[in-house]
Amino acid sequence: MKNDDILKALAHPVRLQIVHWLKDPDQYFSDQEHSLELGVCASMFARCGLSQPAVSAHLGMLQKAELVTTRRVGQWIYYKRNEQTIARFIQNLTEEI
Repeated sequence: MKNDDILKALAHPVRLQIVHWLKDPDQYFSDQEHSLELGVCASMFARCGLSQPAVSAHLGMLQKAELVTTRRVGQWIYYKRNEQTIARFIQNLTEEI
């Protein structure tokens, strides 16, 4: 993924907040019924105060930028940070700047 795509994805405060929440899901999503090992269920991001379609659009942008990975379990989609992409992005950014 290109750094520009990641920067665009992180430019929106809601998407940045989601990535931050996913860094420590135990702290922010401890009330999730299923194990956080699966990831964080898309429905849990309602905490940002946006409509479900808006949250889905933000999650889609993060997925497109490869900042999150997804796992489908039945009808639910679970999200995790893509630590490899984030580490590569930070390294590339450090080298470029």
